[in-house]
Amino acid sequence: MTDLLWPGDHRAGHIFSDAAFLTAMARVENAWLSVLVDAGIAPDSARADLTATIAATDVEEVAVAAETTGNPVPGLVTLLRDRTGGEPARWLHRGLTSQDVVDTALMLCLRDALERIHDETVAQVRRLAELAETYRDSPMLARTLTQPALPTTIGMKVAHWLGGVLDAADSLAALPALPVQAGGAAGTLAAATELADSPGDAVTLSGRLAAALDLTDTPPWHTTRSVLTRVGDALATCCDAWGHIAGDVAIGSRAEVGELAEGRGGGSSTMPHKSNPVLSILIRRAALVAPSLSAAVHVASAASVDERSDGGWHAEWATLRTLSRHTVVAAAQTAELLAGLVIDTDRAAANLAAAGDLLAEQRSMTELTGRTARRDYTGAAGHLIDVVLQRARHTTGVT
Repeated sequence: MTDLLWPGDHRAGHIFSDAAFLTAMARVENAWLSVLVDAGIAPDSARADLTATIAATDVEEVAVAAETTGNPVPGLVTLLRDRTGGEPARWLHRGLTSQDVVDTALMLCLRDALERIHDETVAQVRRLAELAETYRDSPMLARTLTQPALPTTIGMKVAHWLGGVLDAADSLAALPALPVQAGGAAGTLAAATELADSPGDAVTLSGRLAAALDLTDTPPWHTTRSVLTRVGDALATCCDAWGHIAGDVAIGSRAEVGELAEGRGGGSSTMPHKSNPVLSILIRRAALVAPSLSAAVHVASAASVDERSDGGWHAEWATLRTLSRHTVVAAAQTAELLAGLVIDTDRAAANLAAAGDLLAEQRSMTELTGRTARRDYTGAAGHLIDVVLQRARHTTGVT
């Protein structure tokens, strides 16, 4: 899958693509059919490999059919029944509703995206920890409100980046386990209860579906959408952290600053002398749009009504796909940016020296205490770096 208007989208591969979502829905149908057979509700002759009957080329047919029913499940079920026939056709989807299939397929696609983002984040943490240690004592100019402020170190700046990425990693780790959805038409397991012949057995069927798909067994959640808003918030938090890094690199790579540079710059169509910080620009792009996408998931959740929402539910699907893919792309681009980041310590020291007298605050402190001024004025930077590095070691499992 590629997107001409979102350079780098190819990095997300098939994660949450149309074909991936179609396959995820078929996996849900296939797992439920197997659950019915294993429970002795459907005959053994109903068992089938439903996922083998579909292909990426079926996306358009299912997508077009979805306009008639408002979601892609009925079209998929029709296609599966036409291609399997017999007992599989008779029993597949029995006891499920469209929302069960869509919501559970969303969980499968989100899981793929979150696993990829987690892996990229761990790589970022390791690289940032390495940079913070390497440049812990390298002097540079700290700037506040765009102006020269105080001396600091490159290691301290990197430690701030690292802290943001660690916060993002924590937001991912704090997400609830992704749940199955198998409540039937109104979230009451009514059809499953009829099939299984008792409420307890119906609940067991839901648990078996969760186990088959390696999801968490939970009661039906239908219009309680907090799992999705929490995922959206975590993805936006990741993009926030990466946007901070990218913004600093973009500014630091300006010719008049010259302290930072991407390992590979992008060219200009008309100015051969340019080396644009393209990765930083693309990462910042993701950071600018992610909050609004996450907010859209919240708006959809707030619009939930009754036992299935009339529009809010539908608004989630493409929003989550877009946010997930954009975050996967930004994760990979940030890992590449950090892996190739060039730091010019001489230029950083020169910019600090050229900023002039930055020690008025230090003099006022020594006047108050009567103590002799320290040789440098970077405070507890080394200690603060160590605190963040310890946190990073805990996150990556490296001792």
